[in-house]
Amino acid sequence: MKKIELEIVALSHSITQTHSYAVVLGEVNGLRRLPIVIGGFEAQAIAVALEKMNPSRPLTHDLMKNFLVAFNIDLHEIIISDLQEGIFFSKLICSSDHDTVEIDSRTSDAIALAVRFGCPIYTYEHILETAGIVMDEKGEPKATKEEAVGATTSEPARDDLKTLSLEELHTMLNEVLENEDYIRAIAIRDEINSRTKK
Repeated sequence: MKKIELEIVALSHSITQTHSYAVVLGEVNGLRRLPIVIGGFEAQAIAVALEKMNPSRPLTHDLMKNFLVAFNIDLHEIIISDLQEGIFFSKLICSSDHDTVEIDSRTSDAIALAVRFGCPIYTYEHILETAGIVMDEKGEPKATKEEAVGATTSEPARDDLKTLSLEELHTMLNEVLENEDYIRAIAIRDEINSRTKK
């Protein structure tokens, strides 16, 4: 299967779920995004590596990297290899002087290690097709034909948005994106855009 390279485009706190975060991976040279819900500890581990912070004591993922380096094991890439019942599965592709091995990993841990090693993150087409979101050129979620039909039939919900302030709309937009309700997000974003263009 052809591998598709991804990069980290966002790491955000969940407004609706306590101690829940989302890491958003973007298709390199593409318009698709793959949001993955992760725990607070894993989000911290990814953020520390992205910001190149040096904690006074090594975090678990720093310890893992130190362990691999001490034994001349290199992490070449990670692959988000499967999606079952909403749960992502990943593999670490590691090599030593004598062998190359695939090691099963939680996706959040794999991403935390990928950031530390500076190695690429890949997935497969069927995973992006199943769980990905297509963005337009402006970085907005693009409506599919089914979503467009749904959006046109939900005018009462759209009318409710007109009664909210811009601040309330932005808060609601963050909440529905966290819940991956992209149909509702499109309506909210359209309402925000209609007001800011005036």
